[in-house]
Amino acid sequence: MRQRSLIAVLLALALAGCAGNSAHDLINRVAVEAPASSIGSTHEIFVATTRQQATANPRQVFDGDRSLTTNYARVDVTVPKAHRVGSIERAKGRAPSDPAKDFTARRVVTYPDRQHFAKALGADVVKRGERALVFVHGFNNGFDDGIYRLTQIAADTNYPGTPVLFSWASGGRITDYVYDKESANAARDDLEATLRLLAATKVKSIDIIAHSMGTWVTMEALRQLAITGDRDLGGKLGYVILASPDIDVDVFKKQMLRYGKPDKPFTVLLSGDDRALQISGLISGSKPRVGDYNDAADLASYGVIVVDLTKTKGADRLNHAKFADNPILVQLLGDRLSAPASLSDTEPPLDERRINDLGQGLGQAVGAVAEIVITTPLKVLTVVTGQ
Repeated sequence: MRQRSLIAVLLALALAGCAGNSAHDLINRVAVEAPASSIGSTHEIFVATTRQQATANPRQVFDGDRSLTTNYARVDVTVPKAHRVGSIERAKGRAPSDPAKDFTARRVVTYPDRQHFAKALGADVVKRGERALVFVHGFNNGFDDGIYRLTQIAADTNYPGTPVLFSWASGGRITDYVYDKESANAARDDLEATLRLLAATKVKSIDIIAHSMGTWVTMEALRQLAITGDRDLGGKLGYVILASPDIDVDVFKKQMLRYGKPDKPFTVLLSGDDRALQISGLISGSKPRVGDYNDAADLASYGVIVVDLTKTKGADRLNHAKFADNPILVQLLGDRLSAPASLSDTEPPLDERRINDLGQGLGQAVGAVAEIVITTPLKVLTVVTGQ
């Protein structure tokens, strides 16, 4: 039975995947022009990565091989005016991206060293209001997948600050699970250093969204910060949102014990129907993962807020990226990120009033009923949005 389940989930992963274009090209072979009227927005994505520069296929910019040092870049991405919230419009197969219809990387700037990157990043932080959003992608992601996902999050949430992608060396293939896990382990110090680099700028709030295996990298970096006595980056750590965490539950508890209960509770987004985490659990000896754990109160006792998305819809068969591809949840995320954590109250990051207010307005547009269960160290909220 276990083998049959493993085969079924592997087939689902093969059909749906956790990522986009299998070639992982970020840059078009030839430029495709589009009228300015068809472009909805342009986003400058700053990048710190443990990937090597792609030499075999330069259009990937950075490939899946590990670098022993952190590389730095900035990618300018356009979003088409026809973009729909929760979607990442991409060209099919090896077709070039059309800016009038697709997310399109228009320019890549690489920085020779940490100092040049820090100067450019610091200037952008000041220009955008002294906030930064760090996104850490998950398993089976090419460099292009991370760039486009962060662009979508920034666009759909109207995030007011500087978007920063931390891209660790995922192989970008379903068969690379073990390789990816080791790459995640190797990237812990680099993420810690990137967070410190950001904290050294004039930024006032550093928000983090991590997804899937990227939550492991994030929790390890935060654990290391705690060990050094600087767990909140000198008071600059903002929201920490862990979406579909691919972490063994017992390991996560140990990480939280070492970090200590956060001053502002971390937010864990989980879903009992996350099929990608089912395969992770099988590979890991049938041990529960945080992202599909069924005891929210247990997790909440460690100082986190648990948001159960099991009864909301995902955009693909895996239900592994609901936080970013479900329009209601994207809007809720954007609503919370609109104000810096330092100015927020002590209520849950996705509180009942906000969900009800947004649900009434979004229900007819989305046409779906979604039940969200929020478990905090103090109480449980069950909220129904939609009609």
